[in-house]
Amino acid sequence: MKKKQPWLAAILNFFLLGLGTVYNGKRVLTGILVTLGAIGATYVELQVKTAAPELYNYMFASVFLIAIGMAIDGWKEAKMMNSRPE
Repeated sequence: MKKKQPWLAAILNFFLLGLGTVYNGKRVLTGILVTLGAIGATYVELQVKTAAPELYNYMFASVFLIAIGMAIDGWKEAKMMNSRPE
């Protein structure tokens, strides 16, 4: 198994949720579904910005926290995969 770059998995998961999971290759379907969900959430977030601007900060903060969690997950998963003997 090829070594994965934890920093790359983290960055991919932060900027496009789920893509780091796809990169790691362990939970590809999960990563694809999270990425599609993130695209949908981004659309909703942009609609909230115009339709209910008072709620936008809450939506942005929620998505930001999810992105941080996904980045940590991608980092940890890559590190764990690299630590296993081949």
